[in-house]
Amino acid sequence: MRLIATAAFGLEATVKREVTALGYTDVLCLDNRVEFSPRAGEDAAMAIARANLWLRSADRVLIKLGAFEATTFDVLFEQTKKLPWEDWISVDGKFTVTGKSVKSGLFSVPDVQSIVKKAVVEKLRQKYNVSWFAETGAEFTIQAALLKDVATLTIDTTGAGNGLHKRGYRARANDAPMKETMAAALIEMTRYHGKQTFFDPCCGSGTLPIEAALMARNIAPGLSRKFASEAWPNLNKTIWREARAAAYAAIKTEAMPPIFAADRDADVIELARANAELAGVDDCITFTVRDVSNTILPDERGIAVINPPYGERLGKVKEAEKLYAELGRVFNPTRWNVYVITPDEFFETAYKKKARAKRKLFNGMIKTDLYQYF
Repeated sequence: MRLIATAAFGLEATVKREVTALGYTDVLCLDNRVEFSPRAGEDAAMAIARANLWLRSADRVLIKLGAFEATTFDVLFEQTKKLPWEDWISVDGKFTVTGKSVKSGLFSVPDVQSIVKKAVVEKLRQKYNVSWFAETGAEFTIQAALLKDVATLTIDTTGAGNGLHKRGYRARANDAPMKETMAAALIEMTRYHGKQTFFDPCCGSGTLPIEAALMARNIAPGLSRKFASEAWPNLNKTIWREARAAAYAAIKTEAMPPIFAADRDADVIELARANAELAGVDDCITFTVRDVSNTILPDERGIAVINPPYGERLGKVKEAEKLYAELGRVFNPTRWNVYVITPDEFFETAYKKKARAKRKLFNGMIKTDLYQYF
């Protein structure tokens, strides 16, 4: 069996490191996804459970049912029908088909969805010997993705509209929040291991420091939420309980990582504290109401990861330039490693220092650069 961890553009290598660290094999890094196989002797359900519970930077976990060339709808129907849908979808399963088509002859997505749905129904009708499906049971989301005439068919184990970024701790957020998965990826890129001093001087609703704290305490990011595949009758419920029990046992409850966060808005800081409390890490993050211009670094050296309110979000380029200049004044003469994500191309000029490295990323739908200073 093959699983796919989907990833935002630019985060594939980070997701691959996470997948490999979990002990998975035959790892293949592709555009927007990482394919992998369960560990030797590992039950498929356990691989699904562990991947959903532990992957911090991936968007969702899919089961890869098959991939094949499809240049006609007849071929799409017949090849789809051959796949083992009955291994996963129960007789009362409620399933929907989503689709996308890029550079393929079968360019009509609604038609692709319809053909795939008909093929799956036909296969299940033969398997269960029924003529009609009530679809009142567990939910299954099938994705039919065509790229250059190759169809890849998957089932979403995480849950439609409920990606891995929904950890459960962010009941509310400030304007233009960063996804938890993106925040975790940025921190992973710094090689943060929970011992270094961590600081976010523009913390907003607290996503970056909270994700750092979850890493430092080895708390599985999916521990406080549910996944679509937990309700699937064909997956052993005992395995999900075992996976959660192992994740709870792995928490480093005694860890007190030096994590600091600040924002100039007192109301936003209160929101960040509330989110940290929901995540169970409020005791290891020091929140402060402070403007960047009055920043006091909490240590002689450390890691700073910053998602500033850049020009587009502020609506005022001059204010963004002033903020970047203040960040440069605070960090330039120090021994801190600094990572700043922004779409503003004038960042380095305002910061008054050229980055040692830059990495192109998409923060949501916004094309950005991660400026790195070591």
